[in-house]
Amino acid sequence: MTEVSSLTGRLLVATPALADPNFERAVVLLLDHDEEGSLGVVLNRPTPVGVDDILDGWARLAGEPGVVFQGGPVSLDSALGVAVVPGGCGEAEAPLGWRRVHGAIGLVDLEAPPELLAPAVGSLRIFAGYAGWGPGQLEDELTEGAWYVVESEPGDVSSPFPERLWRAVLRRQRSELAMVATYPDDPSLN
Repeated sequence: MTEVSSLTGRLLVATPALADPNFERAVVLLLDHDEEGSLGVVLNRPTPVGVDDILDGWARLAGEPGVVFQGGPVSLDSALGVAVVPGGCGEAEAPLGWRRVHGAIGLVDLEAPPELLAPAVGSLRIFAGYAGWGPGQLEDELTEGAWYVVESEPGDVSSPFPERLWRAVLRRQRSELAMVATYPDDPSLN
């Protein structure tokens, strides 16, 4: 098997051709990517469920909108917390209950007391479920042209306008990808 170059911490942005309704115009933050598979969360699928409805102690740390996001179609009954810890803390200074994924972005241990993380967290999102790919599956989808792979920014995790994230991420690219941001919702109407 060929070695997989890790895409952990990068964004998968759905191409307009991706027909899977779970991922139409999705922006996925990859939390883990190696030869055993990939795991990520969809950053732009807010639900109407408030964080305080399911994880009361974490609600005050959650950014706007203060709702749970559908992280993907897998394990919708489980919750993942993703938080940005601003500043250049090293592994030794990382707050208890937070594990770095990439740069300032990390996973939160939702079993830990929220008070442990409160002083360090710049923003927090709670996700119900996740997106997962088995070994080689994501690479096949990339070869088929289903996803654009771009760099993430800490603000992507906590965008106050998640419904605009797909266009915003594409628009900031310094290539022809910026033009894809203007792709109409329904091209048949052109």
